[in-house]
Amino acid sequence: MSTTVRRDLYPTRVTGESIPQQRVDPTVWGQGPGPLDGEQLNRYESNGYLVLDDLLSEQEVSLYSAELQRLSEDPELRASERMILEPDSDEVRSVFEVEKVSILFAELLHSSRLTDIARQVLGSDVYIHQSRVNYKPGFGGAPFHWHSDFETWHSEDGMPQPRAFSVSIALTENHPFNGPLMVIPGTHKTFFPTVGATPLDFHKESLQVAAPSVGSPDQKHLTRMADEHGIQQITGPAGSAVMFDSNLLHGSNGNLSPFARSNIFIVYNSVENTLEEPFSVPQPRPQHLSNREFPYPAN
Repeated sequence: MSTTVRRDLYPTRVTGESIPQQRVDPTVWGQGPGPLDGEQLNRYESNGYLVLDDLLSEQEVSLYSAELQRLSEDPELRASERMILEPDSDEVRSVFEVEKVSILFAELLHSSRLTDIARQVLGSDVYIHQSRVNYKPGFGGAPFHWHSDFETWHSEDGMPQPRAFSVSIALTENHPFNGPLMVIPGTHKTFFPTVGATPLDFHKESLQVAAPSVGSPDQKHLTRMADEHGIQQITGPAGSAVMFDSNLLHGSNGNLSPFARSNIFIVYNSVENTLEEPFSVPQPRPQHLSNREFPYPAN
């Protein structure tokens, strides 16, 4: 009797030295027409991210900002695992699975203006792998250290390939001084394994930790990539958005300014890339962090 050994295309959480490997999968999977034109697709393929101007109107920004405030004040939500607080205060850091707790956000996340882009880029139908709203309050919103989302989703959730991308929609203006998203362009084409075993229930710590930890790339690799590609800050007005590949190295500084940086964050995954058993931990993260329900169409 023979057993099939699952092939891991992107081994990580290794012992010893981290050796980067070239990505073996495409960035743009689809060939058909869609909302993005050829020049936009080329920029996304080359850089690993694309800024989308004026995705939301001023009226929509006001509507979703009010909903953001409502969620932060919901006592039932505050008592649940979906809400994450800042590490040094009781201020809200993130609320996960927002399509399950807000009709308004569900309508936006499932809207064709987003899902049509996802289908075009990923070359298939899609579903929501993860969603959240991030608050990043003034005077103390903690940083998010450099990381590749796919490294986490692969090792801890069982996502086989980087056939997913994220959209971050600004509900407040992204200034250089209030902790905007930072990316290292082009790093989506290299997979950087991280070193060290994953502690049990590590997600509870990793969602708050500000310092480098398990899942953070080696600093020598980050330095080399920053030297070669530079670092870009994604600034812009409320209503703008950025989509970025699941394997792109990104992070953000803490917010010492008085001005919050709030955003809606959605991950679209291909229905042909559904989650398996985790590749580097004994059990997957909870449902609100990695959707394991039967993949439903995102629209």
